[in-house]
Amino acid sequence: MEKRAVCPGSFDPITYGHLDIISRGAKVFDELRIVVLNNSSKKPAFSVEERIALIEEVTKDLPNVKVESYQGLLVNYAREVNANVIIRGLRAVSDFEYEMQITSMNRVLHEELETFFIMTNNQYSFLSSSIVKEVAKYGGDISELVPAQVEKALQNKFSKR
Repeated sequence: MEKRAVCPGSFDPITYGHLDIISRGAKVFDELRIVVLNNSSKKPAFSVEERIALIEEVTKDLPNVKVESYQGLLVNYAREVNANVIIRGLRAVSDFEYEMQITSMNRVLHEELETFFIMTNNQYSFLSSSIVKEVAKYGGDISELVPAQVEKALQNKFSKR
């Protein structure tokens, strides 16, 4: 039986912190599906299509990673693709409370669906897409926070504003 996991997020933009979780998850599972979700509580810098293209570019060396988007409940997506694991990254203890609530609700909706938490590498524990966008918006150096393709995309995005 193939081990298939789902790694959801808004990925606006994908950072080295995300890539840390993705690459480690890809080592454990036969297939890892990155699912770009549209978080209605956030105002994205990139469209879903742009985010997918960036993620595909920076994960092209991981052959068992697939990138898609989904509108709707993550548990329904997991059922559709026959995944029984969700991978979530944790940066700090403060992330755990929120993630525990989401995991508990997912268990109510789909009791066979497990959530695996992966602690991010310490060097990325402060990193978030919001911080990256804020620094990029004001011309700060983000080269150690995101891949070069993402850095360029952010520079192009913010130079147009």
